[in-house]
Amino acid sequence: MSTTERPRILVVGGGYVGLYAAKRIMKKMRYGEATVTVVDPRSYMTYQPFLPEVAAGSISPRHVVVPLRRVLPKAEVLTGRVTSIDQDRKVAVVTPLVGEAYELPFDYLVIALGAISRTFPIPGLAEQGIGMKGVEEGIGLRNHVLEQLDKAESTTDEDVRRKALTFVFVGGGFAGAETIGEVEDMARDAAKYYTSIKREDMRFILVDAADKILPEVGPKLGVWGKEHLESRGIEIYLQTSMDSCVDGHVVLKNGLEVDSNTLVWTAGVKPNPVLARYGLPLGPRGHVDAAPTLQVTGTDYIWTAGDNAQVPDLAARKAGVENAWCPPNAQHALRQAKVLGDNVISGMRGFPQKEYEHANKGAVAGLGLHKGVAIVVMGKMKIKFKGRLAWYMHRGYHGLAMPTWNRKIRVFADWTLAMFLKREVVSLGALETPREEFYEAAKPAPAPVAASAPAQKAKAS
Repeated sequence: MSTTERPRILVVGGGYVGLYAAKRIMKKMRYGEATVTVVDPRSYMTYQPFLPEVAAGSISPRHVVVPLRRVLPKAEVLTGRVTSIDQDRKVAVVTPLVGEAYELPFDYLVIALGAISRTFPIPGLAEQGIGMKGVEEGIGLRNHVLEQLDKAESTTDEDVRRKALTFVFVGGGFAGAETIGEVEDMARDAAKYYTSIKREDMRFILVDAADKILPEVGPKLGVWGKEHLESRGIEIYLQTSMDSCVDGHVVLKNGLEVDSNTLVWTAGVKPNPVLARYGLPLGPRGHVDAAPTLQVTGTDYIWTAGDNAQVPDLAARKAGVENAWCPPNAQHALRQAKVLGDNVISGMRGFPQKEYEHANKGAVAGLGLHKGVAIVVMGKMKIKFKGRLAWYMHRGYHGLAMPTWNRKIRVFADWTLAMFLKREVVSLGALETPREEFYEAAKPAPAPVAASAPAQKAKAS
């Protein structure tokens, strides 16, 4: 970390908002005007809408992450966590991956921590659940599912086999519906290479506490999405929650009990709980309270946006929706980040702030290869698409929204190759414990076993 007398703009979080805001600031900033410092526990940003395709093997995991130091070569990128903020002294405490925590002074602050998985105190969830917020979880889910097929193929125990081939997904929003659609597609393809496993042997279950799935695309497309998934043999239980999942024994509120080695949890998100230690004004659900200018309420040097922010939706409010807030999605995050970056520069130079206003343009979702739903909003019209065309729209929108041309090209190259080559269905389960084999080879050899008594007598004779 370098020391400088220039004003420091501290960006807490290197996700979608943090990356794009820092990039925008550095683009608009004059040479030597300020120092931009980005702090995040990971040295890369993950494009989360592509995690279901990572889990299905449609996109290489390396192609959905963007290295911060490469995209922000003129910024300070610190790998660590901001554990507390002293607003009076304008100092943040940074805890690096290794070493002692230290204080970092700042002049302007951007809060872009995003959100984490929203969980509940359900017995067994912490031990059994697999989230879908990071690329590591996407890779892990793919390897885990394929490993369950390997286990089922190699055992003669029907209970073990049934537990391995039962897959439970909790949460029917975008993340849950897209993930179960992609994973079921992959498992269906993979089953062709196993002699004793057919798609009919597998059981896919989707559970949601709401009365519909895919609420983001409206009720009609949500119903079509539900019927489509059910036509592929996926069981869907609505207005149902999970009571427990200890040791893989899943108990649902509706009385259904199943044994499963796979529990994928996508039941919503919540703001990062560390926000409570920053001394910022928070909304009722823990989001940082922001003005339409994306400035934190009551401050003129702190900005926030994205999943950790409570930002008024001016477009919806003008349309008559009271107390409307911007939903946590990539569409708003990208546009908020650009306005935030411009406002930080304006604030630094003493110019007026611009309010963020964006009318929803629609939503797209993929439900597996060549299957999807989409809704496009044009003024007061809502045009709905489903099937292959919606799937093309889903890939086109997110492919273009992927940060940097380097990653855009790599993602589209993955899709193009997939048109001509079969899907890879190899399990790399050893990735979770890569040193295990070397450890077994390097550990001290056991002491020699003493000769048995009969062998000694034979030698004597």
